[in-house]
Amino acid sequence: MRTLFLALTVLVVCVASACEDAHGIGVGIMIGEPTGVSLKQWMTEQTALDAAAAWSFENEGAFHAHMDYLVHRPGLAEADAGRVLLYAGIGGRVKAEADDSRIGVRIPLGVDYVFAGPPLDVFFEVVPVLDVAPETDFRVNGGIGVRYYF
Repeated sequence: MRTLFLALTVLVVCVASACEDAHGIGVGIMIGEPTGVSLKQWMTEQTALDAAAAWSFENEGAFHAHMDYLVHRPGLAEADAGRVLLYAGIGGRVKAEADDSRIGVRIPLGVDYVFAGPPLDVFFEVVPVLDVAPETDFRVNGGIGVRYYF
């Protein structure tokens, strides 16, 4: 459990100190698999680091932490007040289950709506996950969320 706490602390510090940008850091919630706190730090107009500390309701439940590098592109639709962005990325996750922990590779695919006025975004994502330890297993995570930028 100490290792998991250390990993989460490093994750949060990395996202918070990734860069200084006019967008600030976004903090919010995500609902789905997993459900919890979401953080996002824009690095450029098209790239960002995304992280979460959440609870997975799969099986008997478990603590879940992840961090992803995301690349954004303008979406398929125009928005009157804001930007619709499609994104893809790669990242990692740690999942602490009751009897063991899992480490996996994430490939998030999503849509992000960034409001023009208030410092908010709303996102929807589907995330294939390949667990690599303690055994190889394939899963799919996903959900919706909202973040406020400071």
